[in-house]
Amino acid sequence: NVTTRPGNHACVDFALRLPGAQKEQPVWLPIDARFPVEDYRRLLDAVSSADEDGVRLAADVLEERVRTEAKALCEQHVCPPYTTDFAILYLPTEGLYAEVLRRPGLSEAMQRDYRVVLAGPTNLSAILNSLQMGFRTLTIEKRSAEVWSLLGEVKSEFGRFGEVLAATQEKLEAATNQFSEVNSRTRAIQQRLQRVEVLPKPDMARVLSLVEPKLAVGDGVES
Repeated sequence: NVTTRPGNHACVDFALRLPGAQKEQPVWLPIDARFPVEDYRRLLDAVSSADEDGVRLAADVLEERVRTEAKALCEQHVCPPYTTDFAILYLPTEGLYAEVLRRPGLSEAMQRDYRVVLAGPTNLSAILNSLQMGFRTLTIEKRSAEVWSLLGEVKSEFGRFGEVLAATQEKLEAATNQFSEVNSRTRAIQQRLQRVEVLPKPDMARVLSLVEPKLAVGDGVES
């Protein structure tokens, strides 16, 4: 029992809350159950009694009743953007639903003229599941756009990261070359130092005696 149309106090039997453009304002899907059972029973009675004229008359009355109910449903409860641009007319028995569908062009005319979709006990859940999948698809498409945008940003960042990594690699290679050169020079110096002979003790004492006067007193150097 939901009021879906502003300014109209008529309540629809059921309404599904659907996500709207504004979170605080939902979009309602009106679902109203109509029971033209009397007209349908008159049709069944005419069929059982093999009254062709009665069958024709009862079928016409039933069709007109369904059209009237669909028009009232549209006028009272369909009001975009507060509601969806269509409503569902629920017929409570499979026989009644099948009989309405048998009327040539009736279902299409109701959708075209009154924006009303017919539903019976069997296909109501199928219609609602289709709507649910439709909204899920829209959500997935929206999230897919966000994912593609994120992937684009990651791709750009990865490109810049690759440039920084390449520059770092060049610097590391340069440092490695310098260390290699230092190692080469170190080995060369070591090879030359190995050729130097150790001074004999008399010569070492003579050298130290020459160096000693030049040292400051208290340097702690022994002769």
